[in-house]
Amino acid sequence: MRTLAGFLLALGSAVGFVRPVLAISKELEGLYSLVQRRLPAHTNSFTFTLTSGNSTADTFTLSDATLSHGYGNSQINIECTSISACARGLYTYLTEFGGVDIWWTGSRLDQLPSKLPSIGTPVTRSSLVKYRYFFNTVTFSYTTAFFSFSDWELLLDWMALRGVNLPLAWVGYEYILVEVFREAGLSDADISEFLSGPPFQAWNRFGNIQGSWGGNLPTQWLDDQFALQKQLIPRMVELGMTPVLPSFAGFVPPALSTLYPNASIIAGSQWGGFPTTLTNDSFLEPFDPLFPTLQKSFIDKQTAAYGTVSHIYTLDQYNENNPYSGDPSYLQNVTSATFAALRAADPEAIWLMQGWLFFSSETFWTTERVQAYLGGVPGNDSMIILDLYSEAQPQWERLSSYYGKQWVWCELHDYGGNMGFEGNFVNITAEPLRALLSPGSSMVGMGLTPEGLEGNEIVYDVLLDQAWSPTAINRTAYVSSWVSRRYNVGHLPIAAVNAWQLLGSTVYSNQDPSSQATVKSILELAPALTGLVNRTVFQPTLVFYDTNTTIVPALHMLLEASQESKTLLSIPEFRYDLVDVTRQLLVNRFIDLYESLVATYSSPNSSASTVEAAGKPLLHLLYDLDHLLLTDSHFLLANWINAAMSWSHGNATYSAYLEYTARNQITLWGPDGEINDYASKQWGGLVAGYYAPRWEAFVQYLVDTKENGTSYNSTAVLDVMIEMGGKWDNQTGGFVEGVIGDSLETVLALASKYSY
Repeated sequence: MRTLAGFLLALGSAVGFVRPVLAISKELEGLYSLVQRRLPAHTNSFTFTLTSGNSTADTFTLSDATLSHGYGNSQINIECTSISACARGLYTYLTEFGGVDIWWTGSRLDQLPSKLPSIGTPVTRSSLVKYRYFFNTVTFSYTTAFFSFSDWELLLDWMALRGVNLPLAWVGYEYILVEVFREAGLSDADISEFLSGPPFQAWNRFGNIQGSWGGNLPTQWLDDQFALQKQLIPRMVELGMTPVLPSFAGFVPPALSTLYPNASIIAGSQWGGFPTTLTNDSFLEPFDPLFPTLQKSFIDKQTAAYGTVSHIYTLDQYNENNPYSGDPSYLQNVTSATFAALRAADPEAIWLMQGWLFFSSETFWTTERVQAYLGGVPGNDSMIILDLYSEAQPQWERLSSYYGKQWVWCELHDYGGNMGFEGNFVNITAEPLRALLSPGSSMVGMGLTPEGLEGNEIVYDVLLDQAWSPTAINRTAYVSSWVSRRYNVGHLPIAAVNAWQLLGSTVYSNQDPSSQATVKSILELAPALTGLVNRTVFQPTLVFYDTNTTIVPALHMLLEASQESKTLLSIPEFRYDLVDVTRQLLVNRFIDLYESLVATYSSPNSSASTVEAAGKPLLHLLYDLDHLLLTDSHFLLANWINAAMSWSHGNATYSAYLEYTARNQITLWGPDGEINDYASKQWGGLVAGYYAPRWEAFVQYLVDTKENGTSYNSTAVLDVMIEMGGKWDNQTGGFVEGVIGDSLETVLALASKYSY
């Protein structure tokens, strides 16, 4: 047994964290630092003890301190088989006994009672799976692109406490890659023409795009992100996580073909409608001798920078980009050579890949081709596959549990960081258990793979909690417990619980797999007469529930609770939810107003004046929505843009470049709207500053066609929208910097106006 007892000296925040008198094992220091960081009043209340365990599950036991096990003022013992299990054990105590929690909006753990509740009978829990995974490669662009260390610190604590032990760790990748390319003989000019801008790097890493619009990626960005990664990796490790590190995937600057004319370098396919200068990435085939050379160079440099902290490497070769050939022997050769290069660089290497390709390009990836591709990697423990969209489009059954390779059941849920309410509570509780217990299952993990982190936090929490429950979590009991922690007040009004029970049984119980992804509002799409409503695939907009029997009563229940308990209004998460539910009400009502406008315009009896009248309520709603969003700090466009510009070190040119890339990602997504509106957001300042002018122009265009007797031209309308997007992207400043107005007053007014 590796028994390490410890307690912390409470010497005040001025001196910070102090090593306790009784020696703490270095591997436990991260846990005590977490306690000191999030529970400053209880820095000496917990004792952590590491014990031996098995390799397939993590276990913790909570117990009250005794004379033989407690130290100093320690009141709670947490005995565990891993650092991650210790963190999860701490979280279990804090949530189930202490009634507090930590959220994306901030930590409420410091509200733990000064007198800690006792445990009584010891509590022992074990994880169902070896790995609890977190992140999608694109999350590093849609959400964390401009994160500071303090942003990361909150998220990493959130992850650790919920038991995540296998996170992606992409930050700083480009710095290492540039060093590899320079060593291979490429010039800085060759390299800069290949790398993409900060919020688009995920797709450069995937080999979908190359180059940067708006200017080349500054060296300062590479240096700063590399420095940030040097902070993040140690923090992940000390919190019990094994970071999944980047590797060399094979995507190279075009100039490498000139430098190595005999190398087997092929051009990838066009992606996302981008011009060939920005896509068709050059791919160095893994069986070329140059590939293992570059792979070893990359991994050696990465190890020198961060130390030997992991042997698991992320490597995706065909994300929305089909292979050069579909011949099974070719596909097997690709993976065989890729894995051989990984093992030559790290003899213990394990290859992790996102399984998105097997769904997104299912026609190409027949079972024969998938079996050949995966079969090129020897052994089943040498690879981990993320079944990326398990909650709606699982591939593990079609592919026979990935033919024995290790795989992780994942919840994707959120496309592009969109914000609409949606979830499937049954699927993310019962389905992982069914997969785990299916005959011949090689499932080794459960995890979250959202494209972005924007609301709907309950559906992410429940999956990570399910990873520690041998039976499917009961929705009713879970929702009650969840909301009581979220609104941590004495005598929580039953109306607040009922509001979430209603949402849990409706908007978070979506049983239609064709509509399972975060719902985008049509107000974020380029205005058009057709094609906006009830989408179920790319940029889904189908509202699968009745707003009048779900959102409206839930909102009124929250308002009732706010009147019954004034203390609720001091809870940031409660105010956030008031705004969020009202936001959903308004964007759903926008559909009704849009359909009324279209019906009026399409009527043979309509006129310019009737069309103009039909458009006014729609436009008024947009400004109402913007006013609402500006009342809460978590819904501000300024957060995104200011975070981007904060990396400029005061350099005006660099700041303008960062602002442009930040604006472009959430609007045109490309220099000319190649993926227009995909990563759109409902943020204060964006709704009134970007979406409202587009809809005003659209309504005016419809009015003009009636006045002039001209026909509607969808191409002309879209061209106008793209032009408007380009002008907005190239602006600087001009957005609201902070909160304006009172959220409760605004919600009350809007609830009355739109609860029809």
